[in-house]
Amino acid sequence: MKRWRMFFPTITIACLAFAQAPQAVVPGENLVLDGIPPIPTKIAEQVSRYTEFRAATLQSWNPRRKEILISTRFADVPQLHYVKFPGGARTQLTFFPERVLGGTFPPKRDDYILFVKDIGGGEWYQLYRYDFASGTTTLLTDGKSRNEPGAWSRKGDSLVYSSTKRNGKDYDFYIMDPTNPAGERVLARLDEGEAWSTLDWSPDRSTILALETVSANESYLWLFDSVTGAKTRLTEKGVEPVSYEGGQFSADSKRIYVTTDRESEFKRLASIDLATKKHTYLTSHIKWDVSSFTLSTDGAKLAYVTNEDGVGKLHILDTRTGKELRIPRLPIGQVYGIQWHEDNVHLGFNLVSSRSTSDVYSLNTRTGKVERWTFSETGGLKSDQFSEPELIKWKTFDGKMISGFLYRPAAVFKGKRPVIVNIHGGPEGQFVPGFLGRNNYYLDEMGIAMVFPNIRGSSGYGKTFLKLDNGFLREDSYKDLDALLDWIKTQPDLDGDRIMVTGGSYGGHATLAVASRYADKIRCAVDVVGMSNLVTFLQHTEEYRRDLRRVEYGDERDPKMREFLESIAPIRNAAKITKPLFVIQGKNDPRVPASEAEQIVATLKNQKTPVWYLLAKDEGHGFAKKKNADFQFYATVTFIQEYLLK
Repeated sequence: MKRWRMFFPTITIACLAFAQAPQAVVPGENLVLDGIPPIPTKIAEQVSRYTEFRAATLQSWNPRRKEILISTRFADVPQLHYVKFPGGARTQLTFFPERVLGGTFPPKRDDYILFVKDIGGGEWYQLYRYDFASGTTTLLTDGKSRNEPGAWSRKGDSLVYSSTKRNGKDYDFYIMDPTNPAGERVLARLDEGEAWSTLDWSPDRSTILALETVSANESYLWLFDSVTGAKTRLTEKGVEPVSYEGGQFSADSKRIYVTTDRESEFKRLASIDLATKKHTYLTSHIKWDVSSFTLSTDGAKLAYVTNEDGVGKLHILDTRTGKELRIPRLPIGQVYGIQWHEDNVHLGFNLVSSRSTSDVYSLNTRTGKVERWTFSETGGLKSDQFSEPELIKWKTFDGKMISGFLYRPAAVFKGKRPVIVNIHGGPEGQFVPGFLGRNNYYLDEMGIAMVFPNIRGSSGYGKTFLKLDNGFLREDSYKDLDALLDWIKTQPDLDGDRIMVTGGSYGGHATLAVASRYADKIRCAVDVVGMSNLVTFLQHTEEYRRDLRRVEYGDERDPKMREFLESIAPIRNAAKITKPLFVIQGKNDPRVPASEAEQIVATLKNQKTPVWYLLAKDEGHGFAKKKNADFQFYATVTFIQEYLLK
């Protein structure tokens, strides 16, 4: 309890301030403010339309009818909705104060759905069953462990899922009939300490395909006997680590389809013969990653998406002839969440672009007809006028070319424009052009340009690039950002003297690194759930994910690595953070614990560096609830007005 006492006076002072200033926005009861001035109500009024964007994502096809399950938000958090035909009404099924993260129909059945939910952003996921006949919801798991749904049997009568229920750390596999959860059984206990997940259940019901993930660059495929749980390694360790993703059995259960960077710089689509373990590569002609794929139930068609310099492109392969089917040209953007209907004709997918929020579509592969199922609202704004991304590249300290995307503000703004540099998380993530949502306010109403860099360590540019920031190479990624700050100064329409840097998760850590190393090149910074010290982060991130993160950042238990990580930690170099900082954190964050935010805020307050702190007691790794996200946005706009634009 002691660690929270420091906030009680803040709450009292804040309440008095808001009481005396009726023209200020009143924060929600779960928000704790420290150092943040009253937010004028006019800010909320000015940005309101930019907070009302909706988005829809495909969750599952009804296996018996051409109808879909989607996720969208009508109130505070995303919930599950049902749509019976393209453009049809969205009928809400779940009504919780917490977000529902996903849902699915079982194969062959449409009397219930399985869905996943946590509480307060803690990511202790629980499985639930929703019955259509009664409209009731049943908790299927223990309510306290972390549970992740895996693969259905082809008949839809059993689900294999992973859970930490045994000790809170290690994943085990369980098989459950969701209509009779009391009869579940343990399939396999897994004590290796790695991250395990199930991928598919063979059509002949004999085998379950699973993935053991060591890092973003190293993973292994295993086969589990669905009765005994006996496991057999399918892919062996080699001289160089190999990454596998996805995994589906062919219709005859004799081979599997995967994506892998084996013998390649990029992830190719491949089939593996289960008898000989021979890999046959299907997309060697495409020099980009295959980011996702899905096989039709009859095994005849393989749909996949390639990530081509940040643009998602849909392909469909005829597995019998090896030839690609001709499909209609889709708008430039991101295609994701591809799913085949049980009829093996209709392919569902989500499509998002810089001028269109995420919506659900389907393709009839016989006729080539594309149908739009959802039409998400954009707050009354004309999104067809939003800024579109420009691919940019700059040379970094060691001669490598780094790329990113630049969004220019509306043409009405003249002269050199201030810049926000927004760094993605991961760090094995990638910024790909999509719908910027609230960020469009900075572009269209504040006249600020935005740059989204993909520094070394980002995915999408090959496995060598992905490893360039691991362990003792961590500082090199910071230098890529330093080179970007210098590049901005060379651009005639960008104001290199007015730069704000921001990011979430690892992007938040990189933000703090820039603030502590290159303070003379920025005006201010906004850190969202970022790590202020990789040593303390590794010590306190949830145990079930700790070893996986050590592969990326380095093992803090090794004395030399610990010394290095301490030396580069923003908290150890906080004296160099001289520009204003805004720190945003969820109290229940299992990935980056709130202590990472607390220690940097306390240090900056002691040294009199301007610092704002916003803590949400009912959030985790980022703000998921609209009311909290709205206040975060109001405060960020105020911070930008005060420290970037003045």
